[in-house]
Amino acid sequence: MKKVALHSLGCKVNSYETESMEELFRKAGYEIVPFKEDVLADVYVINTCSVTNIADRKSRQMLHKAKKMNPESVVIACGCYVESDSAGVIADECVDIVIGNNRKFSVVEALEEYYKDSTCNVFMNDINKDSNYENLTIETVSEHTRAYIKIQDGCNQFCSYCIIPYVRGRIRSRQISDIVEEVKGLAAKGFKEVVLTGIHITSYGLDFVKESDKGLASDDYLANENATAHIGLLDVIKAINEIDGIERIRLSSLEPRVITEEFAKEIAKMPKLCPHFHLSLQSGNDKTLKAMNRKYDTKEFMEGVERLRKYLDKPALTTDIIVGFPGETDEDFNETYEYLKKVNFYEMHIFKYSRRKGTVADKMPAQVNGKDKNKRSNSLLLMTKVNSLAYRKDFLENTKFADVLIEELVTIDDKEYYTGYTKNYIRVAIEKEAFKGYSIVSEDKIVNTIVKIKAESLMSDNETVLCSIIGE
Repeated sequence: MKKVALHSLGCKVNSYETESMEELFRKAGYEIVPFKEDVLADVYVINTCSVTNIADRKSRQMLHKAKKMNPESVVIACGCYVESDSAGVIADECVDIVIGNNRKFSVVEALEEYYKDSTCNVFMNDINKDSNYENLTIETVSEHTRAYIKIQDGCNQFCSYCIIPYVRGRIRSRQISDIVEEVKGLAAKGFKEVVLTGIHITSYGLDFVKESDKGLASDDYLANENATAHIGLLDVIKAINEIDGIERIRLSSLEPRVITEEFAKEIAKMPKLCPHFHLSLQSGNDKTLKAMNRKYDTKEFMEGVERLRKYLDKPALTTDIIVGFPGETDEDFNETYEYLKKVNFYEMHIFKYSRRKGTVADKMPAQVNGKDKNKRSNSLLLMTKVNSLAYRKDFLENTKFADVLIEELVTIDDKEYYTGYTKNYIRVAIEKEAFKGYSIVSEDKIVNTIVKIKAESLMSDNETVLCSIIGE
């Protein structure tokens, strides 16, 4: 039995696809082994990333590491780096098989073809002309409590700093019936929480729209009258909300245009949907947003924020911010800073702009120097630290009780605690001893159990809330 080791770089979509490929190999009779230097494999599959130039370099390094671990092995390169530099990957002597982003479902067949004829080693289609969703599926996941479900692929946005539309192709949505079937299977195996993920889930369903539909462009969102006539993200959420066994639904990154009045009102009716929303902002300055080719302005973004806060009780709102984008002046950044204070996010992920070869922004004038990027980044990192602490303190002082999904047993300050997350994604810890006297006593039953807790105090890291159990 040949041994296969898989390794994923980059996003949660890549992780999902890697787990799906792992299942394909397992069903075909291969043995799955860890990707570790002290474990020899016959086949290495590297699912690469290309979101930045650094990601490209890490992908190359991992491909070379795999071949070094076993020079006699077959190294398979797949993923976004394959699409962004196919010629370079094909020419790389450490790579034996090259598989494009829309051919991962055939990874086993590709390997077996290669064994028959080593000249048959490139399996790629033009990703930008493919309109079919690559129906990879999973039956289980490596995490014990949370399952990521891929619902779409591709992106039509073409932000000026981003390479992803070129390596992932156009929007391709997964049929709701397939999504539901997969989630039902995971629920039957005990998974209680699912996260809907994709390259741009806000655009889910746009590719189902017929070209004859008037007034609906390829990058429009299914809102208002369009939402009643066409399938969109809200329909996916509603379908999963009806599945027995699933108790929590989370969403990956959203754009503000999907947060219509109807969307906010409808999700507020679904108690399974976690009030934790990652709204990708990138900048609080309209000039910079336009240069980024984002499809909204700060006014529209704020309207989405206000709708969520109107219909949901203190939702946790998080975001991404890029500082030092080409042309961003001190005045532009100060405007972003004041805007972020106004929005008051729970958490912000701060990125210093990194030039990406092949993007429009890479060729823009007025590139910002590293010193200014660092200064701007540090100021926002301090803001998000203050905001996050304030949100947790508000939870501590004003929440009588909450539900937490127990994820793991950890040691904190030489004491054992079970930790997990509330629906609004606050990390909590419960002393292991506190579970004595409840019906859930053995560790294998405690993990992946939802318990009702009362917040007691902040722990020493200021990021974890110590809680007591109220009940199951």
